Amino acid sequence: MTDDRLITLAIHTYDRAQNLKTILEKEGIPVTLQNVNLESPVVSSGVRVRIHEGDLPLALRIIENLDIFACDTSVASDKVSPVVLVPVDFSPHSLIACDYAFHIAASHNASIRILHTYLDPMMLSANMQLSDALTFDTTAQDEAIVDHEINAETKVLMDRFVKSLRDKIKRGDIPAVKFRTEIREGVPEDVIGEMARECHPMLIVMGTRGAGKKERELVGSVTAEVLDTCRYPVFTVPEVVTLYHLNDISEVILISSLDQEDILALDALYRLYPMCHFTVTLLSLPSKKRPVDSHSAEDSLLAYCRRHYEGYSFRTDSVSGDRIAEEYQRLHHSIHPDLVVVPNRKKNIFARLFNPGLAHKLLFQSDVPMIVIPV
Repeated sequence: MTDDRLITLAIHTYDRAQNLKTILEKEGIPVTLQNVNLESPVVSSGVRVRIHEGDLPLALRIIENLDIFACDTSVASDKVSPVVLVPVDFSPHSLIACDYAFHIAASHNASIRILHTYLDPMMLSANMQLSDALTFDTTAQDEAIVDHEINAETKVLMDRFVKSLRDKIKRGDIPAVKFRTEIREGVPEDVIGEMARECHPMLIVMGTRGAGKKERELVGSVTAEVLDTCRYPVFTVPEVVTLYHLNDISEVILISSLDQEDILALDALYRLYPMCHFTVTLLSLPSKKRPVDSHSAEDSLLAYCRRHYEGYSFRTDSVSGDRIAEEYQRLHHSIHPDLVVVPNRKKNIFARLFNPGLAHKLLFQSDVPMIVIPV
């Protein structure tokens, strides 16, 4: 079998090769070290770390992103119940996001963490000058009263939201998945990131407004910030979507860079939907490192995908450098995708401000569910 063929994953010094071997084997990947000087292993260099070819996607996923690896190692001790994190604002599109999250969680024997965050208006007034005429003079007693009122009102809203979910479970609209709720004060995107680092979710599911409303709504900006900063897979669900079941998804577009990032993204998709039968269009975008007409790279990637993801069907397409937006819309209208998968490379704050990532841009332009995979 091709998957049993040993391939070289990396070449390191002896110490680093041993460390990598330990990390991978903890994740269930058998590792073989070669070219080790057994008499003086400490001074040996050029040690080959070799694995089976079929383990390559998972191995790349671990070594290419330490945050993702930390997520996996934390949940490894609790294999029975991985976590799906769902930030909500009690709106109808939050309920739609929960529909998706509960179906995904049921297929992975996962539990749900429902998170609501709020900002104390007293804190906003103390730290943000809203206008020259709008000022506040508050006391500690005022702050205590306001905080108590906010907590009480938020708890009532959460109770109503939970009742809606339980009603859906009773009607059989969503699977009976265990879930818990939490309410925290703070900047929403910061609190979501903090919670993700605590529970290490296999997926974060967030509801969004329609494309024409996102830029005017806070939830849109919160989701965009989470996409840009969070190092966990994020599933965005527009409010106009009507597909709730995994079997409803058939056409998938995966934004391709024709390198190992595509393997990371495909592996993440396959782990979420291992039993589904998707038609995946590998949409390659031009880059400075790769010419537009990289047919050999496309052919190699296509062959790899067909060999390792037999449950999926694959085809390729590409867009040119000067008309990316127009050609993407052309492909979008011809394929009618049910899901878009975007590998998302981490950027620093200045890069995010002046050159937002593709996932960020697609969030505001598309009404199709999107999975953003950090690579």
